[in-house]
Amino acid sequence: MTHILFTLTAAFTLGLSGLTFNRMHLLSALLCLEGMMLSLFIALAMWCSLNDMIMFSSAPLLLLALSACEAGLGLSLLVATSRTHGSDHLQNLNLLQC
Repeated sequence: MTHILFTLTAAFTLGLSGLTFNRMHLLSALLCLEGMMLSLFIALAMWCSLNDMIMFSSAPLLLLALSACEAGLGLSLLVATSRTHGSDHLQNLNLLQC
């Protein structure tokens, strides 16, 4: 159990550090967010199965559905910014300008 917990914690921490340090492209930020959500999904599914939580058995599916919505919204923002600005560099995006 501790090996699996360490692996999931390391995966979440790597996704979080990639999100904070690698802020060049929007696509890399979205991939780091997806890695974090995947590690949270696996951890929640394992927690529910190991503790025999019947009431929380739908929680991993809800998290997976929210993750799919987040991915769809992120990709639509990526396409929109690529069409308007020509690239997905986060430095070129300024919310105060149109």
